[in-house]
Amino acid sequence: MLSMRGAARIPTLAVFRVRIRLHWITTTLRAASLDAGVDARVDALFLEQKVSNLQNRPQPAGARATARLADWMRKRSWAIAMTVAIVITVGGLVILESARQRITAEYETALEARDVTVQLSTLASDLSRLSAQQNQFLLTKDDASARAFCASAARIRETTQQLDHFYRGGRADSAELASFTQILTLIDARIGAGAAAMQHAAPHPLELGACGPASDVNPADASLIDSTLTLLRDNEERRAQHALAASRADQRLSTLCAAGLSALNIVLFILLFRNLGIQIDRQARAQRQLITQQEELDQLVNERTRQLEALGWHLQAVSENEKTQLARELHDELGAILTACRMDVAWARRKLKDSEPDIADKLQRALANLDQGIALKRRIIEDMRPTVLANFGLVTALRTLADEAAQRNNWTLELHLPADDVQLDEQTEIALFRVAQESLTNAAKYARASKVGIALRVGDGEVALHIADNGVGIMPADLKRTHTHGLLGMRQRVAAHGGRFDIRRGAQNGTEIDVVMPSASTATPSVDQPLTSPATPSTSSQSPV
Repeated sequence: MLSMRGAARIPTLAVFRVRIRLHWITTTLRAASLDAGVDARVDALFLEQKVSNLQNRPQPAGARATARLADWMRKRSWAIAMTVAIVITVGGLVILESARQRITAEYETALEARDVTVQLSTLASDLSRLSAQQNQFLLTKDDASARAFCASAARIRETTQQLDHFYRGGRADSAELASFTQILTLIDARIGAGAAAMQHAAPHPLELGACGPASDVNPADASLIDSTLTLLRDNEERRAQHALAASRADQRLSTLCAAGLSALNIVLFILLFRNLGIQIDRQARAQRQLITQQEELDQLVNERTRQLEALGWHLQAVSENEKTQLARELHDELGAILTACRMDVAWARRKLKDSEPDIADKLQRALANLDQGIALKRRIIEDMRPTVLANFGLVTALRTLADEAAQRNNWTLELHLPADDVQLDEQTEIALFRVAQESLTNAAKYARASKVGIALRVGDGEVALHIADNGVGIMPADLKRTHTHGLLGMRQRVAAHGGRFDIRRGAQNGTEIDVVMPSASTATPSVDQPLTSPATPSTSSQSPV
């Protein structure tokens, strides 16, 4: 591998040497005279061409394969390392689990052997106590000694049953099973012979049913039973020691495996944190770049928003100025023409009233049409530029607007307006009046309301307009629609003056609109007017129009 890498690096070293040579020649030629400048540039170009040819020269197939392999290893080194680490970790975990199972089995074997050893020692002790109790009865003829003999015999049989379950359960070899079977026979013979000896020596018959059946078979020597029990105990001791030694060996193996896995995990954690640090650094750089781009976009959006707001305000101002100019021209020009026509037609009617009654009737109808035209002209002028707003102020204009809308739509009004007019700038008055005008128009078209309330509050450098109706109420989906130009126009008009516009569905029903705009008015405190009908706005009664 090293030789192949060295072969791959030969072109790079050659290029490096040629570039050093080129740099030296270029430096030397720059220090030469001006006459040699052309030759130096020619040599430099010649050497550059040689370098380019050397770089573009095709490499051997083995070098290309080695380079591709090195590039593949570099790109996938982390994945390969993780795969190897996972395989080693899984293998170590399997080894640890196997060792744990073996240690558990060996400890169980050791504990079982120790338990058997304790039972064998208990059996030997009970046999010695049995012999002592038999000898005591033969000396004293005391029935208590006989009962103690039977109790010891019962304990011995219980112990032998437990040991029999162990030896016949397949955990002992054939020699141990044969020795234990021999011990059982000797113990039964010993207990039966002792019971028979006590029954013969007793002055009266004894109740020895708990001792088992009596037997006249000569008991075996106690030393034979003791030696056999000692042999069995020694075997169990050796088995326990062997199991403990095996468990210690497995523990050492588990410790080594755990240490190896811990070291591997530490290395993996170091590599992982290093990789995470690199990724976090990349993410931080990307995040900073995104934040910078986001700030630039936000700045651009804010600039565009300000431009659009300025444009919207300019368009509204232009629209209001055009409406004012058009209303003035309609009032001055068209109004003068219609008035002059009406005067001429009225003069002609008076002259022809007696002599030409038919013509006089036609002229009377013409006068009626002219009156309708003049009224239409006045209504158009009031819609474009309400004269009552310009001549009497915002409070009177709102009251007049509400009264006219109530008369057209049969509404009941609830007005809470200041007692005196408020002094606001012209643009604020126009904005508030247009919001009220648009709100009443929407209520007439869509709300199907029977009651409308308008309130105007002035104080603390702000003017607040509240409009509410008891109609069907605006739906939340309607608030999010972008083609509702009426709502957008009201919002834009209020926002252009630094105000706040809020429209919502009422608590019970209907729609509520709140507008708050900055004001520098000199109004008197507001007073609440009672519910009035549009026909009699100054009275205190409440009745539908």
